[in-house]
Amino acid sequence: MKEEFLHYVWKHQLFPKAPLITVNNQKLRLLKPGTYNAFSGPDFFNATIVVDDLIWVGNIEVHVRTSDWYLHNHEKDENYDSVILHVVWKDDVELFDKNNKALPTLELSSIVSKDLLENYYNLYSKKLRWIPCENQIKEVDSFTIENWKTRLYFERLEQKSILIKELLEVSQNDYEAVLFQLLAKNFGLNVNGEAFLKLATSIDFSILRKVQNDAIKIAALLFGQAGFLKEVLDNSYYLVLKEEYKYLQHKFHLKAMHKNAFEFFRLRPSNFPTIKIALLAALYHKHQNMFSKFLNCVGLEDYYQLFKIDLNEFWDTHFTFHKEANKRKKRFTKSFIDLLLINTIIPLQFMYLKSRVVFDEEQFLLVLKQIQSEKNGIVSKFSALGIQTENALDTQALIQLKNNYCAKKRCLQCAIGNKLLRKNLV
Repeated sequence: MKEEFLHYVWKHQLFPKAPLITVNNQKLRLLKPGTYNAFSGPDFFNATIVVDDLIWVGNIEVHVRTSDWYLHNHEKDENYDSVILHVVWKDDVELFDKNNKALPTLELSSIVSKDLLENYYNLYSKKLRWIPCENQIKEVDSFTIENWKTRLYFERLEQKSILIKELLEVSQNDYEAVLFQLLAKNFGLNVNGEAFLKLATSIDFSILRKVQNDAIKIAALLFGQAGFLKEVLDNSYYLVLKEEYKYLQHKFHLKAMHKNAFEFFRLRPSNFPTIKIALLAALYHKHQNMFSKFLNCVGLEDYYQLFKIDLNEFWDTHFTFHKEANKRKKRFTKSFIDLLLINTIIPLQFMYLKSRVVFDEEQFLLVLKQIQSEKNGIVSKFSALGIQTENALDTQALIQLKNNYCAKKRCLQCAIGNKLLRKNLV
C-alpha cells in the first residue's frame, strides 16, 4: 500500500460516506475533505468535519500507518498542530493532539471496497509490463481516451514551451529569431540537434537578416560558422564560400565552431549535416519573415508550399564538399516537413497565440490533425494493444502518455488509470 493511493482515495472520497466511525468510536461526518497540498505540511488544508456533533475546521494528514506520524516527527512540528483528522490505512498506535486528547483517526482499510483495491493492485502489479494497464486498456471507452489524448498533447506542448520561453527571453521576444534557432535544432535531428542549435545561436539573427537576400552570403555564413570552410579544397563553389565567409567573419567579428561538433557517423547521406545546412540556408534565402508566413498558413498544403526550394546545383552531385556523387536533387521531404511542424512550428505558434489571447483550440489543432501518424516504437506498441492513431495529434499524445505517465506509473494522475481504478465502483 502506498500513501499516494490513500491521498487519491481521500481526495476523491472513494468510500461510503456514512456511517463513519473513528478508531475511538466517534461518529464522523465529512463536510469538506480539504484542498490537496503537494508541498510540505499537512496533506489537505482547510477541511471541515463533524466529530460527535462538534464541528472541526483545520487540516488533514494521511498515512499508511498511524505510527508514521511519529516516524516523520510530526509530533515535533507545529505545522501539524492544526490537524483535526488523521486518515490511515492501518491504525497501529495511539495518537494524541497537543491537548493530550486522542486525535480523531479514520482507518480506511475497513471501508474501502474490495473492487477498488483489486483495481489498484491490478494496475500496480510488480509483473513486468510495457505499460501498467496493458491487459485492461481495451476496456476504456473511446470518449475517455480521445479527450485524454487532447489534454496530453497540450501538456506536451507546454513541456516543449520551456526551451521556447528561454530563447524568447534571450531574444527579447523576437519570434523570427527563435524560429530560426528552433528550426536549426530540428534540422539536426536527434544526432546533431544540439550542434545545430549552437550554430544558430552563434549568429546574431540581425546578421542573417542582412545577408539572406544573397544565396552565396547566407550559405557562406552558415557553413563558415559551422566550421566547414577551414580546409584547402579545389572546387570553385567551396572557394567562393570560403572567401565570402572570410569577409563576413571580419566584418561581424564572428567566431566559427569546429566541424567535429557535427556527426556524420550512422547517418544516411541525405541527413548529413552539410545537406541540412544547405537546405536551411536555401530556405532562409527564399523567405524573409518566415514566422509571419507560417502564421498565414491555413492548411497543411500551405506549409508544404513554403518548403519548396532548390539548392545550388553543386549539391546535385555532392553530399559533402569532398567527394562527388551521382546526380540527385536534394529537397525537403514531406515526412521531414511534418517533423518540423510537429516539433518546431506548431509549438512556437502555440506560444505566440497564447500570448495574444486569441487562442482557438479547434483551429489550432486543424493542421496537426492533417499530419499523418508518426511511426515509432511507442505508437506501434499502443497499436498492438488496440489503441489506434489517425494523425500526429494522436501519436504525440501517446508519446506523452508513455513517457510521462506509464513509464513513471502515474496511473493515479492518468484519465485511463482513473477509469480503470473506478471500474465496478457503485
